Amino acid sequence: SRKLWIVLDLLFQHSTECSCGRNHFTCAVSAFGECTCIPAQWQCDGDNDCGDHSDEDGCMLPTCSPLDFHCDNGKCIRRSWVCDGDNDCEDDSDEQDCPPRECEEDEFSCQNGYCIRSLWHCDGDNDCGDNSDEQCDMRKCSEKEFRCSDGSCIAEHWFCDGDTDCKDGSDEENCPSDVPAATCSLEEFQCAYGRCILDIYHCDGDDDCGDWSDESDCSSHQPCRSGEFMCNSGLCINAGWRCDGDSDCDDQSDERNCTTSMCTADQFRCKSGRCVRLSWRCDGEDDCSDNSDEENCENTGTPQCAPDQFLCGNGRCIGQRKLCNGANDCGDGSDESPHQNCRPRTGEENCNVNNGGCAQKCQMARGMVQCTCHTGYRLLEDGRSFDGHDRLQIREGYCSQGCTNSEGGFQCWCEQGYELRPDKRSCKALGPEPVLLFANRIDIRQVLPHRSEYTLLLNNLENAIALDFHHSKELVFWSDVTLDRIMRANLNGSNVEEVVSTGLESPGGLAIDWIHDKLYWTDSGTSRIEVANLDGTHRKVLLWQNLEKPRAIALHPMEGTIYWTDWGNTPRIEYSNMDGSNRRIIADTHLFWPNGLTIDYAGHRMYWVDAKHHVIERADLDGRNRKAVISQGLPHPFAITVFEDSLYWTDWHTKSINSANKFTGKNQEIIRNKLHFPMDIHTLHPQRQPAGRNRCGANNGGCTHLCLPSSKDYTCACPTGFRKTSSHACAQSLDKFLLFARRMDIRRISFDTDDLSDDVIPLADVRSAVALDWDSKDDYVYWTDVSTDSISRAKWDGSSQEVVVDTSLESPAGLAIDWVTNKLYWTDAGTDRIEVSNTDGTMRTVLIWENLDRPRDIVVDPVGGFMYWTDWGANPKIERAGMDASNRLVIISSNLTWPNGLAIDYESQRLYWADAGMKTIEYASLDGSNRKVLIGSNLPHPFGLTLYGERIYWTDWQAKSIQSADRRTGQARETLQDNLENLMDIHVFHRHRPQVRTPCEVNNGGCSHLCLLAPLPKGYSCTCPTGINLQSDGKTCSHGMTSFLIFARRTDIRMVSLDIPYFADVVVSVNVTMKNTIAIGVDPREGKVYWSDSTLRKISRAALDGSKFEDIITTGLLTTDGLAVDAIGRKIYWTDTGTNRIEVGNLDGSMRKVLVWQNLDSPRAIALYHEMGYMYWTDWGENAKLERSGMDGSGRVVLISNNLGWPNGLAVDKAGSQLLWADAHTERIEAADLNGANRRTLLSPVQHPYGLTLLDSYIYWTDWQTRSIHRADKDTGANVILVRANLPGLMDIQAVDRARPLGFNKCGFRNGGCSHLCLPHPTGFSCACPTGIQLKRDEQTCDSSPETYLLFSSRASIRRISLDTSDHTDVHIPVPELNNVISLDYDSVDGKIYYTDVFLDVIRRSDLNGSNMETVIGQGLKTTDGLAVDWVARNLYWTDTGRNTVEVARLDGSSRKVLINNSLDEPRAIAVFPKKGYLFWTDWGHIAKIERANLDGSERKILINTDLGWPNGLTLDYDTRRGIVLVESCDLNGKLRQVLVSQVSHPFALTQQDRWIYWTDWQTKSIQRVDKYSGRNKETVLANVEGLMDIIVVSPQRQTGTNACGVNNGGCTHLCFARASDFVCACPDEPDGRPCSTGEFCEHSLGRKCIMYPCCSLSGEGLHVSYIIGGLLSILFILLLIAAFIIYRHNKSKFTDPGLGNLTYSNPSYRTSTQEVKIETIPKPTMYNQLCYKKETGPDHGYTKEKIKIVEGICLLSSDDSEWDDLKQIRSSRGGILRDHVCMKTDTVSIQASSGSLDDTETEQLLQEEQSECSSVNTAAATPERRGSLPDTGWKHQRKPSTESEV
Repeated sequence: SRKLWIVLDLLFQHSTECSCGRNHFTCAVSAFGECTCIPAQWQCDGDNDCGDHSDEDGCMLPTCSPLDFHCDNGKCIRRSWVCDGDNDCEDDSDEQDCPPRECEEDEFSCQNGYCIRSLWHCDGDNDCGDNSDEQCDMRKCSEKEFRCSDGSCIAEHWFCDGDTDCKDGSDEENCPSDVPAATCSLEEFQCAYGRCILDIYHCDGDDDCGDWSDESDCSSHQPCRSGEFMCNSGLCINAGWRCDGDSDCDDQSDERNCTTSMCTADQFRCKSGRCVRLSWRCDGEDDCSDNSDEENCENTGTPQCAPDQFLCGNGRCIGQRKLCNGANDCGDGSDESPHQNCRPRTGEENCNVNNGGCAQKCQMARGMVQCTCHTGYRLLEDGRSFDGHDRLQIREGYCSQGCTNSEGGFQCWCEQGYELRPDKRSCKALGPEPVLLFANRIDIRQVLPHRSEYTLLLNNLENAIALDFHHSKELVFWSDVTLDRIMRANLNGSNVEEVVSTGLESPGGLAIDWIHDKLYWTDSGTSRIEVANLDGTHRKVLLWQNLEKPRAIALHPMEGTIYWTDWGNTPRIEYSNMDGSNRRIIADTHLFWPNGLTIDYAGHRMYWVDAKHHVIERADLDGRNRKAVISQGLPHPFAITVFEDSLYWTDWHTKSINSANKFTGKNQEIIRNKLHFPMDIHTLHPQRQPAGRNRCGANNGGCTHLCLPSSKDYTCACPTGFRKTSSHACAQSLDKFLLFARRMDIRRISFDTDDLSDDVIPLADVRSAVALDWDSKDDYVYWTDVSTDSISRAKWDGSSQEVVVDTSLESPAGLAIDWVTNKLYWTDAGTDRIEVSNTDGTMRTVLIWENLDRPRDIVVDPVGGFMYWTDWGANPKIERAGMDASNRLVIISSNLTWPNGLAIDYESQRLYWADAGMKTIEYASLDGSNRKVLIGSNLPHPFGLTLYGERIYWTDWQAKSIQSADRRTGQARETLQDNLENLMDIHVFHRHRPQVRTPCEVNNGGCSHLCLLAPLPKGYSCTCPTGINLQSDGKTCSHGMTSFLIFARRTDIRMVSLDIPYFADVVVSVNVTMKNTIAIGVDPREGKVYWSDSTLRKISRAALDGSKFEDIITTGLLTTDGLAVDAIGRKIYWTDTGTNRIEVGNLDGSMRKVLVWQNLDSPRAIALYHEMGYMYWTDWGENAKLERSGMDGSGRVVLISNNLGWPNGLAVDKAGSQLLWADAHTERIEAADLNGANRRTLLSPVQHPYGLTLLDSYIYWTDWQTRSIHRADKDTGANVILVRANLPGLMDIQAVDRARPLGFNKCGFRNGGCSHLCLPHPTGFSCACPTGIQLKRDEQTCDSSPETYLLFSSRASIRRISLDTSDHTDVHIPVPELNNVISLDYDSVDGKIYYTDVFLDVIRRSDLNGSNMETVIGQGLKTTDGLAVDWVARNLYWTDTGRNTVEVARLDGSSRKVLINNSLDEPRAIAVFPKKGYLFWTDWGHIAKIERANLDGSERKILINTDLGWPNGLTLDYDTRRGIVLVESCDLNGKLRQVLVSQVSHPFALTQQDRWIYWTDWQTKSIQRVDKYSGRNKETVLANVEGLMDIIVVSPQRQTGTNACGVNNGGCTHLCFARASDFVCACPDEPDGRPCSTGEFCEHSLGRKCIMYPCCSLSGEGLHVSYIIGGLLSILFILLLIAAFIIYRHNKSKFTDPGLGNLTYSNPSYRTSTQEVKIETIPKPTMYNQLCYKKETGPDHGYTKEKIKIVEGICLLSSDDSEWDDLKQIRSSRGGILRDHVCMKTDTVSIQASSGSLDDTETEQLLQEEQSECSSVNTAAATPERRGSLPDTGWKHQRKPSTESEV
């Protein structure tokens, strides 16, 4: 029976309850408050009649017929539809538990029955659909990665870096709380979250920090454009967003103080004040977040039916199944024929007959046929689709990419490069796993979207915003809006380089054309879209008109099109061809802030995000079929990319990367969150850059420059400003262009083309360019920079850039080129000067220095010989003078305020100027007459001015534009460029300047230096460089300054002439880099300046003109604060605060001697009085004082020791017989007589005086605080004037008068008879020797070197310390090419040093004075740690830890032979005893030991193998025949072992001489010594030496004795080895071509042994019988003694203390434990196979790149053979010397980190265990203080600051 319909729509405004009549069902109340009533029989009929399924909720599941399948949701379907691949039940229950098909061999079987390719297993993609293909084992993290708690891996250095890199945040858990906060330098600004940026970026209007903290609290900001609102943070937003309810400013300042609605006409204002689209009103969705957009809605429009409902013609909604059921369910018949073209009912219809007439599926419902569709189709209006497949329409998104209809069905297909997944719907990209590449401001990272694994590509970036890649070239490109650069690097992070470095302001979008290899970018600052080659060449402005703020950009190179978004005042999305043609708008409605843009190449669609509307939209590539994909849950989307069926986007607000389905917007998930600041994002995969046709072909389309594709062909294009000479060719240069400065860059606008686009000249380090000029002759452009205070030049294309003038400039605001004589003129508003030089900056001189008050612009007229300049000080004026400064005249002085730009019209003889105060452009005749106003209106702030042709051009600060007008009338005004900030000077470059014949052309006018033009009749004049006077002939200049000040300024040295009437400083142009020049001195005789550099640790000298530079002292300096030149005695004296010494040497640095070394504590200034023989110096240590001594160091006396703080400067007034000094702490300059009496204050207060000098009646001093040089009367301190100001870094100063005669030289005649140094003192002079050498008894002559001295190595140096003198000063031996010297020995016979260099792997030798260096062994070495010279047999022995060998060769390196290569495990130190024929060495392998053998390697014997840790040093005491090992002693048989010293930190090598043992110590960085008999009297010989290694004694008494090999090499042809009682000959391992013979051997019986000797003639006929008998008796006696000794030892061992010789050490290990480790039982780990000093990568002398934490246990013992008997008697009373020795460890040796290094926790644990283990031993002394991981050479030396800068 027919269904009767009754639908009652009742609207209740204030009620939420509805009631329907009888026989009706009441639906649920809708969101709009509507009530719907349906017939009761429609309830539970399986049809959605209410529209919200409320009529079907809670219904009992119907009972299906036996022929049907009962779905889980109660629906009945035909059983034949089960497992057919279609979701007929709509809950997929008909497709569950289906029998799986068998997969092929190359397929993976999913748990749901699907088969996928095996390659897709564990690729991070859910290909099965049930994720069963991704149930994989967790991958292992590498050594350089940290494993997060969720199993993912991140870079190791991201752990505890303050950034949440693990998805679960586990990388920031359990971090140490005491991590020091990052501190920024003085030149940096610290962002709110700790990052440092350059200070110049603070308050520049750009968000450089990423959180706007650099733009907060700024008093002034870069102004926003018209139509924009400035947030308090400095951000500029659209003015329409002000008070729209949305917080668009990061600080919400756009929503504060809002009173009225600011929503636009197409917006609805929510109750919260937020503005939403008007179309969103009453759409059923809560867009306002407070539901106010869905309140009070009336059902006036067409209601939206549910997807499974039918919309009747009268607006009613009924269930879809009620169509064509023969009942008028709609009430208007629109659900039946004829509206629906329903087939007439025959009453016999069923699905068994012709499938019920259905095209696809047929089912019976209440006795009627009901047609349904397969998955992916929808039912047509006829309800049956009788006409076949052409009437079927596939549902959008069912197929990922393509669909083909077939008879009765359809097939999905994929584009090339994709493959259909098992679901037969979606497409999977072929190739590697996709990676999301995104910019994170401070870095660029990669994340795997399906696994969220996270890796770093590039870090330490400033502000990376836009991003793209070139997959085939493996390049990544990004823009940095802080640096204003476009950069690129390899995809592995290497080879970072700049691509575009100029002319960028805010490059927010970037796109790569991977087919034609082009780079496109948008710049919202310049409002342009540009293109260039991938390397940045041939850059062209592509689009510039009608662009406001272009942002995102995307390319479609296969189609030749470019798409971009513009979020200016009229937001829009546009596209054009890639050559800029065919530009069109494709979307310009409902857009506010279109940020991200991407193209789905496979889907032929574009997607974009709108951060203001919080929406992701899509459209066809022509803009049609626009649709919102996601419109909720998007706080601030920024960038977007697409891959396969997913969208990925970044969000600023949530700091996350998100994904969703690209068709439906569903399945949203967070890929990564807690990011720093995610910006642009791309999918790194080859299918995102598919192959396409290269329209330009292989030859660039025949184009000379750019070939740009279009939709069908290509276009040849030229770089910006270059004109086309043909269809394919461009001009090679520019002939005329407008040149203008914009502070941070210099630009040009070509007049050769019509587009008038400005192009930035690629220049480096332009910070604040103001003035400009040019010279077409050499194609140079010149400019001034008032930030760097410099004048520079470059070619017009940016090449050949160089600084011309960069000293003594303060505000160079005007610039002019004399193109006739090649001169450069400039004004300086800071110094109030006009200066001139050659165009290369040479021969600079001051022209005008009086009566100038802020001179600004300057122009020259070489035709008339005049120069003109504006002056806008207190009395603004325009002046004129000759170009040589003659005939100076004020020509305009009235009605001027800020006269800025000047220009000369040579044709009309007029002078034009712009006045920013008067807001006019005027002109007058060149003499100032006939003044007229050219333009007097609409000139807010004109600045630069120039003329060309018939036009006048000017820049305007306030209008931010470049304008032009007719130069005669001021009419026909045009704007060339607008919206340009910071416009400065302007010129037109052309090649038609007038040429003039001048006298300077011929022989420079006869001038020796400068020839300057002048007005007629003179025509020219000669001038000299600054500070030099012109001689009486008017043409020739003096050779240099006669009287001058010279001062150090850390990075340069400058002079101020006292010969001229003004003070101007001139740089001494030394061609060397100075780092920290402090002290300075002058030799007036030779005209040389001497200076010390405390950073380079050198003393150098050069001529006063900068030539003849040389270093004179390069070693042994730390902080040379004071320096004085004795010009009379030809000596140089200096103080060193670091070494606390005062030294002297010849002027060339030779014969250097330490004069004073005791009781010094920070000596600083030094002054000499040669005639009196006195030397004065200040000392500002703990007890500041002023001292005096003879110039030879004698007669030392303290003159003043009270009321001194930091006595800096010091000067001797010879004429006034007084001392003067400056004290920065007491802020005084004081004076006293030469004995320190009559002290008086000259000046107080002076803020921070440093250097002090005097000349004639004046004193001069430098002041750190005022950064100035001052002058005052030397007697009264009155008449203080400022000599020079604005000089940061001022240090020492000297005043020199070269015309003043020098005094009498006390040592003048034959150097006083001295062989070396002759030094004055008050009563005469004395002879002296260089450091360490004693004066002979004649008190005049010296030896060439000390007699006995220590020789030691410190990696890059070999030095000596004399033991003949008491000063113990180290002297460098100038051996060349030292890199990493470890071991040393010497040969007294030839006077040679032998040493090993483990960086070069060589053994070398040189003379003891460092000359004649040669390589002895240059191959086959690995780690040569020990070296010993056999001075008798002339052999060289060495140990090789890398090869575990002991080798020998002749001293010249020949006859090389391996002596021992078995049972060695890291042999270290080695020593020889030629007289006894013994060889000793230490081995610190697994079982440390000391061994002995004969010199031929025979009779090898272990002397000591217990209680050893790492036996480093080894030396022999040849006098007492004892061996000493760090620092234990024993006899040569390893017995009588005793303790010497108990507290040594980290000894490395040792030696002995006389009664002393000397050793080097890594930790204390010192050489120390101790009495070898008592172990007492420990002293430090030398402190603060980095990298100390081996040490030996050179002494005549050291290498004595002889053996059989000493004469004629024992008769051996190659090697001769002496042994205890004989010798042997041996041959090298590698034959050298010479016959080698060990000789004929005779057998002789000596005692109990028969030994083979080389044949020799024996005296007598045979051995006497008595000798034989005596020998036998001797043997018997020896045997008895041995037996007795064995019995004694056996009995003694029973009562030995069990703790004896069983020392516990903290054995080094990567894994520590709390157990005590015993050396003799626990082998050392293999990590020790590499010594800690082996092997560096370069001559930087650092440790190896491995980080080795070594904890070394060493016990140190002492005694002497002669005292052993006494010691045995008192042994018990001493408490057991072997039991009470102390467990000592060396400091941690910390070397550059690698993956195998210990972390900080392990290090701390290791150190704690060392302490606990050491304390377990019965010790007699405390363990030294420990700190954390320190440099390899030990503790940091504590010292007082040496300069005020350190204080």
